[in-house]
Amino acid sequence: MKLPSRRHFLHTAIGGLGLGGLAYPALGRSPIGRSGPPRLRPALAAYSFREAFKQKGKLDMFGFIDYCAEHGVEGAELTSYFFPEDLDKSYLLRIKQHAFLKGVTISGTAVGNNFALPNGAELTQQIADVKRWIDRAESMGAPHIRVFAGAPKGLDQAAAVKQCIAALEDCCAYAGSKGIFLGLENHGGIVAEAASLLEIVEAVQSPWLGINLDTGNFKTDDPYGDLEKCAPYAVNVQVKVEIQKRGQPKRLADIGRLAYILRESNYQGFFTLEYEAKEDPFKAVPSWISKLTHFC
Repeated sequence: MKLPSRRHFLHTAIGGLGLGGLAYPALGRSPIGRSGPPRLRPALAAYSFREAFKQKGKLDMFGFIDYCAEHGVEGAELTSYFFPEDLDKSYLLRIKQHAFLKGVTISGTAVGNNFALPNGAELTQQIADVKRWIDRAESMGAPHIRVFAGAPKGLDQAAAVKQCIAALEDCCAYAGSKGIFLGLENHGGIVAEAASLLEIVEAVQSPWLGINLDTGNFKTDDPYGDLEKCAPYAVNVQVKVEIQKRGQPKRLADIGRLAYILRESNYQGFFTLEYEAKEDPFKAVPSWISKLTHFC
């Protein structure tokens, strides 16, 4: 029989005794307890069409939402990189309106940031940028933002982890006030390995943080095993069609195995295709959407 962790025991004991309001030390992120059966909801990330977004007039966010509706995709992940630089709140509200009328749920957005920095102007700006997108997510009705930990700059691994934890706690406090989750992605840098990712997530003192689990980003000795370790903390999943074991070439991902891992962790959330393979996404994405939907 698997015994509960000390963290889980303390969390349950304190809650059961009604002592949550006393001055006990805050507990960090535990595996997410979910009632009911697992549920995978098909979604598509705008990043799948990154080259089209870069070509003026070929694709914008409204067109991407239309694409999701036309292909029967429930959720649309609106990557921040492809929004107009001069956007205002009225633009975000039009996006929200457009998605609603198309019957598409805005599953979240995704930002690029680096929290593995020394204290100073650059780190302050990174935190401010994430908070700016928290405000924008609130305007769009997006419940989740994918964030990065980053690569160390002028710091060793331990110091970078400490800086990242502090920055995440700051941003999570702000995100929580808006009802928005931050999902820390396994995206190289200081979270290239499952152990370092879990160290950070479990240390952050906020219930508004989880893992944005990218199925193609663990280039370790056992990528599937590492995904299994992190799945209980997932608040969003980005599915890559390829997976790469350390020192080996990329192989097609086993979508059924990925779905099984998530179901075993009782995941309930978006199963988001983020297509990065070489084939033209306009040709390849529809068939991959069908494969994902088959396992949802």
